[in-house]
Amino acid sequence: MRTSRVFIPILLVFRSVCSLPEFSFEEINSFKEWMTMHSKDYHWEEYTHRLQTFIHNKRKIDAHNKNGHSFRMGLNQFSDMTFSEFKKLYLMRIPQNCSATRGNHYTKDGPLPESIDWRKKGKFVTPVKNQGGCGSCWTFSTTGCLESAIAIRSQNLLSLAEQQLVDCAQNFNNHGCFGGLPSQAFEYIKYNHGLETEEDYPYKGKNGSCKFQPSKAAAFVKDVVNITEYDEDGMKDAVARLNPVSFAFQVTNDFMHYSSGIYSNKRCDSTPDKVNHAVLAVGYSVDNGTKYWIVKNSWGTAWGIEGYFYIEQGKNMCGLADCASYPIPLL
Repeated sequence: MRTSRVFIPILLVFRSVCSLPEFSFEEINSFKEWMTMHSKDYHWEEYTHRLQTFIHNKRKIDAHNKNGHSFRMGLNQFSDMTFSEFKKLYLMRIPQNCSATRGNHYTKDGPLPESIDWRKKGKFVTPVKNQGGCGSCWTFSTTGCLESAIAIRSQNLLSLAEQQLVDCAQNFNNHGCFGGLPSQAFEYIKYNHGLETEEDYPYKGKNGSCKFQPSKAAAFVKDVVNITEYDEDGMKDAVARLNPVSFAFQVTNDFMHYSSGIYSNKRCDSTPDKVNHAVLAVGYSVDNGTKYWIVKNSWGTAWGIEGYFYIEQGKNMCGLADCASYPIPLL
C-alpha cells in the first residue's frame, strides 16, 4: 500500500512534465512542498488538475509581487483552487443587496484619533475563527461584532455561536452556508431573544436544523444600528468611539491570495448588490499617508496577516461602506 501511494505521485509528475512541458521541475517541487505543508493528499485523477491550478496561481502571485502593488500576495491553503471553486465554498452564493440607505448611526462632531485597534485596548476581540467550506462569513462577522460590543461594555469576552445563526436565522433573509448579512443576523438575535455560546452550540460548518435553547442564551441585542450607505466617515466614527463594526464587500480573485500590505483594487465593484463576503473592522490606521482599515477575517490564522487584512480607507473600496452595521447589546 505504501509503495502505491509513493508511485502514483511520481508517475503523475512524470506525466505532467511530459504533457505540460512549460512547467519546470522547480514549480513542481514547490507544489510538492506545499502539499506537505498543508497535508494535501489527492486522488490520482485530481493530481494534475491541482498541479496546474497551483502553478497558475503561483505565477500570478509572483508577477503581482514584482509590480510594486500596495499589497503582497502569497501561497496559502487555497492555492490549489480556482477562484470559481473558492467562491462556491467560502463566499456567499446567494446575492445580497445590502443597501442601508436609512442609517440610524449618529456621528458626533469633533476629532477622532489617527488610529485605533481594539485588539490592543484590552480583551475585546476573540481569536480569529475559521468558517471552513461554508459561506457563513456573515455569521462570524455578526458574532465577532457582538462579542466585542459586549466585552467593551461589560469586560466579559464571550465566544458566540455561529452555528445557531447558520441553523436558525432564515426568517430574517439569511441562508445558512449560502449567505446572509450581519444586520439581518443582529435582527434575528434581537427578536429571537438571544444567542448561545460557541461551547453550547458548537460550529459544524454545514447547514443544520435549529437547536436553539432559550435557557442557554448568553448574548442579547437591544437594537441594531445601520450606518448610512457609503458613509465611510460614519464607520470610522463608530469604530473610534464605540466598538468594531461589521461590513460586507466584494471579494475578487486577487484577494484570495492576499498575504500582507494595504489591499486596494480598481476592478472590484462598489455597489451594494455585489457584496459577497462579510468581515469585521476592529480598527484603522495610516501608513505613509495611506489610511486603511484593520479587518478580522474568518479563514483561519494561516491566511493573510494571522487571519487579518488591511484595506484602503476613504474610497468605499470594493463596497465596504455599503452596508456597515453594529448591535447595541442588551446587558
